[in-house]
Amino acid sequence: MKKSKKHLYISLSLLTLFVLWTVLVQRIQVKAIGPLGSSVGFSAINQLIHNLTGVNMTLYIITDWLGLVPIVFAFGFTLLGLAQWIKRKKLLNVDHSILVLGVFYIITIAVYILFEIYTVNYRPILINGYLEVSYPSSTTLLVMCVMPTAIMQLKSRIKSKPLGQFVTFLLAAFTAFMVIGRIVSGVHWISDIIGGALLSAGLVMLYRYFVGVVKNKPL
Repeated sequence: MKKSKKHLYISLSLLTLFVLWTVLVQRIQVKAIGPLGSSVGFSAINQLIHNLTGVNMTLYIITDWLGLVPIVFAFGFTLLGLAQWIKRKKLLNVDHSILVLGVFYIITIAVYILFEIYTVNYRPILINGYLEVSYPSSTTLLVMCVMPTAIMQLKSRIKSKPLGQFVTFLLAAFTAFMVIGRIVSGVHWISDIIGGALLSAGLVMLYRYFVGVVKNKPL
């Protein structure tokens, strides 16, 4: 239980940092350095990183399409939960970690919708001639929420330790590639990536906390 509380404290700390970071992004060094005169905070470091990376549309397209991978994983675990529900007759008979994961997915979707409505800033480039919402990086949010929770789920379900370690390595490497790819592609400000990483890490640690809770206290 002490370990679970540690996860909760880490989660709350990360989510607090995300809120603080979001406020600062809208207050510190806000300048119109984006396309069509769009503004972004931390303009100096954002402009510096963007100038260093440039824009790589090929990498943008690759990471955009690979964004389907976490969606497939999320869909797969949703189907697993549905299959257990049908087989075991009652919703509460579904594996508790899967129920927590379902709530986690709903929260992730809700957060995504929230920042589609509440615009913090726009991308550093036009996409098909249009300004698109950029904060937090939705791809970073998706990948860093779904893949770590997928690793946790698979580690508990794969009986072979070497296979479990191999799968963990593959999914971790994929996650790193996607986040770095979004930075290098130049389609987000670095502050968008940092915001997405803080939010995702906070949510994942919250997931770990509640998985620990239901493991010790049956629903």
